[in-house]
Amino acid sequence: MIARLRQIVDHPRTERVIMGLIVLNAVTLGIETSQAAMDRFGTVLHLIDRIVIGVFVLELAARLIVYRTSFFKDGWNIFDFIVITVALAPATESRALSVLRTMRVLRLFRLITAVPTLRRVVSGLIAALPGMGSILLLIGLIYYVCAVMAVNLYGAAFPHLFGSLGASLFTLFTIMTLEGWVDGVVKPIMEKFPYAWVFFIPFIIGTTFMVLNLFIGIIVNAMQEEYAKEQVRELAAERDIIHEEAAPILREIKALRAEVAELRQAAGQKQGAGAS
Repeated sequence: MIARLRQIVDHPRTERVIMGLIVLNAVTLGIETSQAAMDRFGTVLHLIDRIVIGVFVLELAARLIVYRTSFFKDGWNIFDFIVITVALAPATESRALSVLRTMRVLRLFRLITAVPTLRRVVSGLIAALPGMGSILLLIGLIYYVCAVMAVNLYGAAFPHLFGSLGASLFTLFTIMTLEGWVDGVVKPIMEKFPYAWVFFIPFIIGTTFMVLNLFIGIIVNAMQEEYAKEQVRELAAERDIIHEEAAPILREIKALRAEVAELRQAAGQKQGAGAS
C-alpha cells in the first residue's frame, strides 16, 4: 500500500497535475479581485478554490504518510506544509484570521517547489545570503559615511535634501537609483557648489556600478554552485537506480557461479572416485 502510494506521489504525472492546479488557482485568485466577476461567477470560483485546496491537502497528506518523519527534514516540504495550513484558515470577521485568509494567495508559491528550475534559483538565492549580508554591511558603511559628509557639506544650504541624517540617507538612496538625480539633486547643488560633482560622481560609481554589481556576482556564483550540487545529486540518484536495476542480475550471476562451483566440485569428486 505504502509502496503504491509512493509511486503515485513521486510520479512525474502527479507533479504536472499539481503544477497545473497551482496555475489554475493563480488565475482564479486573480479573477476574484474583480467584483464584477465575483457577482457573476463567485460560486464557481469558490468551488474551484475548495477543490484545488482539497487536492493540495490530499497530496500533502499522502506525502506525510509516505515519508513520515523524514517529510520534515526537507525545507521545501515544510514550506508546502505552512502554505497549505495558512490557506486552510477559516473565513471570519476576526482581523487576524482575515489576514490569514488574505495570505492564501501564498499557496501560489508552491509553484517554486513544483518546478525544479525555480527551486534551483531560490536555493541559489538562499545560499547567497551570507555573502549578500557582507555586501550590505559594506554599502551601509559607505552610505553612513557619505550621509554624514553630505549633511556637513550641503545641509545648511539644502535642508530639504541634506538637513538631517535621515534626509541625507534618503536623498543618497534616490541618487543611487539614478531616478531624477541630475535635475532634482545635483544641478541645484552645483549652482551653489560648482565642485559638488567631486562628491556625487564617486558615490554613484562606488554604489550603483561597483557595490551593487557585487550582489550579481555573488548570486551568480551561488547559483552555479547550486547547479553543480544538483548535478551531483542527479548522478547519485542515477547510480542508485542503476544499482537497484542491476541488483537482480548480480544475484542471478552469483547464483550461477555458485551452481558452476558445485558442478565443478561434483565433477572433481566423480573423477577422483573413478581414478580410485
